[in-house]
Parts: sequence; structure tokens; C-alpha cells
Amino acid sequence: MDETQNFVITIARGFGSGGKEIAQKLGERLGIPVYEKQILEMASEYSGLSEEMFLRVDEKLRGSALINSLNKFSFPKAVTPQSKKFESDINLFCIQAEIIKELAKKVSCIIIGKCADHVLKDFDNVGSFYVEAPRWACLESIMSKMNVTEKEAAELITKTDKYRADYYKFYSGGNYWTNPINYDLTLNSARIGRQKCVDVIIEMMKIKFGKEFEKTFADKLKK
Repeated sequence: MDETQNFVITIARGFGSGGKEIAQKLGERLGIPVYEKQILEMASEYSGLSEEMFLRVDEKLRGSALINSLNKFSFPKAVTPQSKKFESDINLFCIQAEIIKELAKKVSCIIIGKCADHVLKDFDNVGSFYVEAPRWACLESIMSKMNVTEKEAAELITKTDKYRADYYKFYSGGNYWTNPINYDLTLNSARIGRQKCVDVIIEMMKIKFGKEFEKTFADKLKK
């Protein structure tokens, strides 16, 4: 039996845009795992640190010291457990980044958030996508799913998108989260619908990787 190449799809998403739902539908369509919170569990197991510690810094920045050091930041490797910096926010991020890289080397999967498009920018088997929607669509989605008022939904969207943007800017060394150049494609989920976003992403992966992608997912793409 011929070996097939593994492929990774990264999904960055505005809060309420349906990016997570699209990623899950895409995973079901291609028959591959979707990683989001699972990466925190894996990072905890890999490092021996508590999962709660990773949850506290999941796509967030803490403290002015991190913001102030942005311009001096260069992407570091994870330090050893003996180091006093082992539990720092930067090192927690680096541990997650190592997990993401190992996944990209070994399995086909979908990764939601986690600055994954930047972490994997030098990998040649990765397709990166950004999902966004107009504010009205995000508001409707959050109000429905979280049973909150329009005002509460608006506050959640503003707060969540801000910390995701700050997180991305810091760990990418100054790049901005919504920069279209970061991605192979940006999708407006309200304009074409979430299911069709799945179709578009698959078509883009076919265009980018050609027969190798189609070979890997031959059985799934026939359906």
C-alpha cells in the first residue's frame, strides 16, 4: 500500500464567526481529528505542568511586561524543566508550539487558533484559513449559543477578539492576526454559509496541494 502524505489545516477565527463549527464539520468531512483544547491537554501531559496553567494563558496575554517586551521578542525554544522560566507564559506557549509542530509532522489534522498558522509557517504541508463574519452575524451567533443579550454578546466579541489579536501580535513578533497575507484564504461565513466554507476550504487545499491531497483523502472526497 502506497504511503500518503499528511496535511494540516489551521483555522483562525473571529469570535462568533463559526470558525470552530466549520473546523469540526471539516474534520468530519475529511475524517481527521480537530485540535483546540486538546492541545492544552497534550501540552500538560508533555510538560508535567497542570492543564489549568495552560488554560489560563490560552490565546491570552498576561501582564504589561509581555506587552512591553514585544519589540524585543524572538521565537524561543522551550526551556528545560530545571529552568526558572519553565512556567512562564512564553514557555507555556512554546510547549504548545512544539506539540503543534509534532502533530504537523505526523498526522493529518485541523488546528483551531493557537497561532498555528504562524507556528507552522515554514511547513510545506499546511493550509491556513481565517474565518470572519459581519458583526451582526457574530452577535446573532453568540446570543443564540450563549443565551446572552445583544449588549453582552457585543462585549464578549470585543473582549475575545482583542485578546486573540494581542496574543497573535506578541507571539508572531509583531504581525497582526487579521492580516490576509498570513492565510491561504479568508472566508466570510455569513456570505456563503458555514457548510459552503467547508467546501471552499477543501477546494483550496486541492488547488494548493493537487493530487497529493486528493490521494490522501480519496475515500472521503468521493462522498
